[in-house]
Amino acid sequence: MLYYKEESYAIFGAIFEVYKTLGNTFIESFYQKALEHEFTLRSIPFVPQKRIPAMYKGREIGYYTPDFVCYDRIIVELKSRESTTEEEQKQVINYLNIGGHDLGILVNFGTYPKVYVQRIVRKGASVPSVEEEETPYYFE
Repeated sequence: MLYYKEESYAIFGAIFEVYKTLGNTFIESFYQKALEHEFTLRSIPFVPQKRIPAMYKGREIGYYTPDFVCYDRIIVELKSRESTTEEEQKQVINYLNIGGHDLGILVNFGTYPKVYVQRIVRKGASVPSVEEEETPYYFE
């Protein structure tokens, strides 16, 4: 079972279209703007750069800013690097834990010849575990 299946496929379609059009050579902010436009064209609800406070015993100690929160429940984090590391995955997991979201999508537009897309499910979510979904997707 794929958690938030329809929403994920809609987001994947937008990601694929941006990669197909722009390729893998641009900086992250260009992909951010292109994906904002593509989300709008596809009527995918999103908030760019939503500030998510990090709390400690009732006090805000900082905040995280994921690239997008889509459908008010899915974190989408963009990268434009030659490869994706465990650090980027940890970043998405932190966003999920801090914000209480269950699903994150890590996207790396810098990979060639395919875009890297990985769904990450927060541990403790009432959904399939991360282990069941940690295989990344690649789109040409």
